Amino acid sequence: MPRAIILYEIDKSFGPNILAEYYLKEGDKIPTSTLKEFSEKHVKRDLIETSIRKDEIRYYSSKVNAESIEKDNIYISFILEDEEDLVSLKSFFTNVEVNIIQNFTTDKRKMTEILKKSMNSILSLIEKLKEPKIIKDTINERTKQMIDDGKLTEARELIDLGEEIPEKLAKEVNIAEQWFTEGDYKKAKKYFLKAAELALIIQENEISSFLENKGNHVGTFPDVIKERDNLYKELEKRTSEIEMNELYVYNYLLDPIERLIDISNNFEIIESIDTLTKLKSNAHRAIRLAKELYGLDKKIRELLNKI
Repeated sequence: MPRAIILYEIDKSFGPNILAEYYLKEGDKIPTSTLKEFSEKHVKRDLIETSIRKDEIRYYSSKVNAESIEKDNIYISFILEDEEDLVSLKSFFTNVEVNIIQNFTTDKRKMTEILKKSMNSILSLIEKLKEPKIIKDTINERTKQMIDDGKLTEARELIDLGEEIPEKLAKEVNIAEQWFTEGDYKKAKKYFLKAAELALIIQENEISSFLENKGNHVGTFPDVIKERDNLYKELEKRTSEIEMNELYVYNYLLDPIERLIDISNNFEIIESIDTLTKLKSNAHRAIRLAKELYGLDKKIRELLNKI
């Protein structure tokens, strides 16, 4: 469950600037150093999304598609518990981003209220997906309003749907989650999208949007896994070239390493993230040393030619 939402902008000259923020826990605050680290990753490495772990807390940040309000430097960050399922939460975040852009204002107080409503919306969706009875209760409230408004036919139809759809919806979501856990992402996508259609039938549009987003996101995993495997093969090839003393090859390690870090973040493979981060740091150092060695080699050759 998210603990906070932070909306911020990145000025290329002055760095990150918080536009609005909402925290569930009193005393929570996103560290300035974390925002600066996000800024570096988004701007210098051109990453759309990224995450950072510090002291069993995870910070996630994503660039917001704000073309409709003619902005290109708006970002949204979430503070999460370390064990959170980031794949599911990303699908919630998509809904939040849409809501933020639709209601965007430079008034910090109003924007903070929008973030609060967005957080409550996430919490409500999480509860509804856990317990079909909550969806049934929501449908009952909606049908009562329809009856009060004289929409008797529509109310009867929704009552009938409310008797069976919530249970079916929960079943489809459970099947989808099971396939996701087992790594069959195509089947997981299929059942998430089926559940999204059921949610739409009972006018649970937010749930439908969330499930559709999650299904489509999970559906990209086979291609991402294939890309990951190819990147590891490329690293193996480059490593063999290094063994033949081709020092320039270190320059070609950085791009695949950085992409593998992003993919490992996506799949939450913590051990791989740590190893790849250390590999990246050492590759940077090797590049500096290789350049220094090349410079020394050049000077030695020049001096030898003068003898």
